[in-house]
Amino acid sequence: MSSAITHAQTNILSTTPLAEQILLGNYNPTDYAPATATPLLPTELAAQLQANISPDSLKAYIIRLSEFGTRNSGSDTLSATTGIGAARRWTHQKFAEFGAANAGRLIPSYLQFDLAICGVNQHRNIFAVLPGSDPASGVVLVEGHIDSRCDVLCDTACLAEGVEDNATGTALVLELARVMSRYQFANTVVFVATIAEEQGLLGAEAFADYIQQKNIPLHAVLNNDVIGGILCGETSSPPSCPGVNDVDSTSVRLFSSGSFNSRNKQLARFIKLQYQENLLPTAQVPMNVRIMSPEDSTGRGGDHIPFREHGYAAMRFTSANEHGDASNGPGYEDRQHTSEDVLGADTDGDNVIDSFFVDFNYLARNALINGNALAIVARGGALPPNFTAMRSGSQLTVTFDSPIDTHTIRVAVRSLTNDWDTIFTLSPAFSDELSCNPSGPVYVSVAGVDAWGAESLFSVEKIASLSDTEEPDNSEAEPNIRLFQNRPNPFDEATWISFWVNELPPTSQSAFIQISDFQGKVIQNIPVTLLQGMNEVLYTHGYGVRGTFAYALMIGGKRVDARQMIFAN
Repeated sequence: MSSAITHAQTNILSTTPLAEQILLGNYNPTDYAPATATPLLPTELAAQLQANISPDSLKAYIIRLSEFGTRNSGSDTLSATTGIGAARRWTHQKFAEFGAANAGRLIPSYLQFDLAICGVNQHRNIFAVLPGSDPASGVVLVEGHIDSRCDVLCDTACLAEGVEDNATGTALVLELARVMSRYQFANTVVFVATIAEEQGLLGAEAFADYIQQKNIPLHAVLNNDVIGGILCGETSSPPSCPGVNDVDSTSVRLFSSGSFNSRNKQLARFIKLQYQENLLPTAQVPMNVRIMSPEDSTGRGGDHIPFREHGYAAMRFTSANEHGDASNGPGYEDRQHTSEDVLGADTDGDNVIDSFFVDFNYLARNALINGNALAIVARGGALPPNFTAMRSGSQLTVTFDSPIDTHTIRVAVRSLTNDWDTIFTLSPAFSDELSCNPSGPVYVSVAGVDAWGAESLFSVEKIASLSDTEEPDNSEAEPNIRLFQNRPNPFDEATWISFWVNELPPTSQSAFIQISDFQGKVIQNIPVTLLQGMNEVLYTHGYGVRGTFAYALMIGGKRVDARQMIFAN
């Protein structure tokens, strides 16, 4: 990639000045108010989104995107029919059509930047803004990359229809723009089709740079990449599908960085909560929304990462099954990053595709999960005041620094998994004690609820208690340092190992987490830097392993504490 990309993005600008002014909050919100601006209950809005998100529309977008032949970021920018230029102009035109159908409330633009990528020096993301009712409240963003590729990074001559990777993500963003532009939310909503993801997340990096340089308050980023396929390939990137040709049209993976006190994991948990409460009760096809431990699947990266690196809450949606890991090595037969990433197959020889590799109903369900969460985030609910959480055994008490001025509050409690254990809904004057896991650390966060029942994003997590009713596993245990149970456990491909340091050792000592099997064979030593308070390490063992293993915290050559964990592939 070093020979294809020469320097950092420069001259980043919005080609539509009005779009930039809206992002900056310089507009009159009444100019963009719909005829009926009364807020809806979350379940009412979810029902409307579900009724309007169309598998047929998604199919039409994907077919059109596949017809450009290639969308490689270095491909033709002048042709009216092929290459990235034609694909960009078509996407921009779709945004314009959606705006025209909704009284001009959706404003399309390009985000242009200069960077030498695959022989082309200037590039354009495509985006559209839906102005919020509160110009000062900031923005939320949903994205999917539009570019495609074959095995060779800058091969612009190969057929690269890029249907699963990532016409599916671009189609999802387009459909949400079409459906959601009939509404107005407190926050401005930004719909983005990024380019140059395949060359190193470069379009997303340019957009994150732009947001930061312009000091635009960005609250959440929902990235969609490989989001419509349901068939498992031979080499799918773990943690993913169990075997070739396995079908999964009812699960979706949510990847995000961090664990304890991670804004990114909190966003993923929020998305799952909105699905469970607003969509699942009436879903004809229930979905398994899976919060994954790592930021992305093994060896991969997506356009949420530049936003996270810039300090914004960001996560990625990905299908449960992927057709390949894009390694393209000897014997690679999967479709991803090849000319075979196409619409489907003609199984009866009549020159008409009758077996599609993308399940458009599955993609519509994933679009609905995105849109439902995006709409609630965009309501812009306020957090309650700062809080303190205390625990005694299984009793949890949450108190606030000042009176609660929201209608209700929600308290999220988490212990041993990536998910919240319990969500408590409380009135401002609540005084009852809450329940929690009696052992191990308990993580607590809070959200405000508006008058129509929509939550704010949840706060950062706080540790309610560090006491553990289980005794340390060996006599050498240091009471100032406690190793906790890994989360999740059992786990499939990656898990978080955490430990608490009450007081740092008096001298600098080397420390590491040691992973071993039950015969005592050391599998891996993971170096750690000791910090006072909570310390966390993500351990990734790979895919296809089962059994019980041990992990220990080693400091200065001595075992401080040890526990067991279960691999459950």
